[in-house]
Amino acid sequence: MTALLMDVGNSRIKWGVLDNSEIHRTGHIARERIRDKGLQVLTTKIPRGVDEVFVSNVAGASFATRLSGVVGAHCGCDVRFARTERSGWGVTNSYTQPRRLGVDRWVAMIGAWAEVQAACLVVDVGTAMTIDALDGDGQHLGGQIIAGVSTMADALAAATSDIPQVKPAPAGAHSDLGMFAHNTAAAVREGAQNAVAGAVDRAIQTLRANAYAPTVVLTGGDASRILNALCDTPLHRPHLVLQGLAHMLEHAR
Repeated sequence: MTALLMDVGNSRIKWGVLDNSEIHRTGHIARERIRDKGLQVLTTKIPRGVDEVFVSNVAGASFATRLSGVVGAHCGCDVRFARTERSGWGVTNSYTQPRRLGVDRWVAMIGAWAEVQAACLVVDVGTAMTIDALDGDGQHLGGQIIAGVSTMADALAAATSDIPQVKPAPAGAHSDLGMFAHNTAAAVREGAQNAVAGAVDRAIQTLRANAYAPTVVLTGGDASRILNALCDTPLHRPHLVLQGLAHMLEHAR
């Protein structure tokens, strides 16, 4: 069986083909392009010859309906959507209302737990950064949602008169004195990147202070911006949500 796995995020759609327990033919497209050109621009990139499509979607019910119709017709098979649950695949959700936990976070935790099988901190750095902690039994300890690097910079530009709109710096936040910038645009870039990295480091320190020794699993479109700035060397898994979807499919309950 082959399956097209899709991670529909706030800024991008990522995909890969699951075949013989390996994820191949990965790709991505900006959601902005789909807003401008329509879903047909997506179907020019994704494959047809799959048995099913399995999706993690945080773009809302209306987009899910459109995606299901267009991708289902293109691939000639059913499109299924992952759902957040109270427990499953070794992970127990800590939310009092389990379905309120974003499905991308749920699937990422499943992907991380399937690999690590130990206490871990799952960090997804994108439009928003999410941080979720799991103990050694797969119990979700809870999480955080923080503005991502670009979102922080955009918010500063929108809320002030003298701070310009800036683009994020190339991948690789400084972990030395280079973090102290000499112009406003660079100061915004360094500040946003270091705020994100600092939040992850504080989460690690808090877990350690409470007798956990977490493995950090890092994913998301902006993960490379903080990869070398953290106090711990993380496992960098760019396709963590796809890995979680693959695990859910291959270990259906």
